[in-house]
Amino acid sequence: MADPLTCKRLYRSREHRIFAGVCGGLAEYFNVDPVIFRVIWACAALFSALIGAALVYGICILAIPLRPQSA
Repeated sequence: MADPLTCKRLYRSREHRIFAGVCGGLAEYFNVDPVIFRVIWACAALFSALIGAALVYGICILAIPLRPQSA
């Protein structure tokens, strides 16, 4: 079982944010460039006629906490 103190957590990004930091937070979690997640999200939005992607993005904003500020 993983130690909760060393467990990797998903947060919305404070540094790599354009709107709310969801794509930046996912990129930080998976250690990739945030542009990759933004392109994937844009393609998903185009194929879902914007409604589905906007709904999922809104849920992510509410469900994923903002990264705490470092002291």
